[in-house]
Amino acid sequence: MTDDTGGEVRFARDLYQGTAGHYDRYRMPYPAEMLDDLVRRAGVSGHGRLLDLACGTGQLAFPLRRCFGEVWAVDREADMVGAVRDKAAATGAGEIWPVVSDAETLDCPPEHFELAVIGNAFHRLDRDAVAALVLGWLRPGGCLALCWSSGPSAGETDWQRALAGTVDRWRARLGAEHRVPAGWDLPRQRRPDPQVLSEAGFEAAGRRQFAVSHRWTLAELAGYVRSTSVLPAAVRGDQAAAFDADLAAALGPYRDGDGGYTQTVSFAYDLARKPAG
Repeated sequence: MTDDTGGEVRFARDLYQGTAGHYDRYRMPYPAEMLDDLVRRAGVSGHGRLLDLACGTGQLAFPLRRCFGEVWAVDREADMVGAVRDKAAATGAGEIWPVVSDAETLDCPPEHFELAVIGNAFHRLDRDAVAALVLGWLRPGGCLALCWSSGPSAGETDWQRALAGTVDRWRARLGAEHRVPAGWDLPRQRRPDPQVLSEAGFEAAGRRQFAVSHRWTLAELAGYVRSTSVLPAAVRGDQAAAFDADLAAALGPYRDGDGGYTQTVSFAYDLARKPAG
């Protein structure tokens, strides 16, 4: 919730409980072009430390680990961190340290990290508190990257409107309208993320955008919905099959010639740098 003075929105805890498997499988990976660009512009040394805050199942931690000697993968959802731990063990990623913690209460040494990243989650955190903390955790000249990607319903094609309408209809049917707070983006409209970072003491280093064409199958779209905080398994309960049938009926008329749904996915990152001296 938020208040009338424009304070930050507070999201409930455990909104993603039970979603880790679907999150890891159905969330679009960040494009290699974007991550290579980020590493280059951040001036990564190849042997420093990376902090991945609100890491999910490691969509940034795993592809970036090749550029760091140590990676902290931090999330307040134990299910997500458990998935990171299992994947790190399975892939021999010993440089990844999974940590269950709120970003706001994480205990880190000062000037410990070369780069910090936050993927699709800065709006869910106490932005002012986290910006100030990360500034202290970064070495002089280190960077914070806020990384973003668009979901499948973020567009104006017929199938995207049908997908968004189906999700909204089921949120109302299952009483899940308030899992995401009303007006969640208003604080960011009043004080955009770059302003918050600047006020914390960061120097803006620019925004970079990337576009990737992706073709979804119906099963992948259903899986993506299961990965969200609005309609996870805990909300759908015994209505999962009914939801899938309704989604198939809603999207059926809009399949392309190969039976899929094509989207241009938008990826971006905002880079901010801690002053060097």
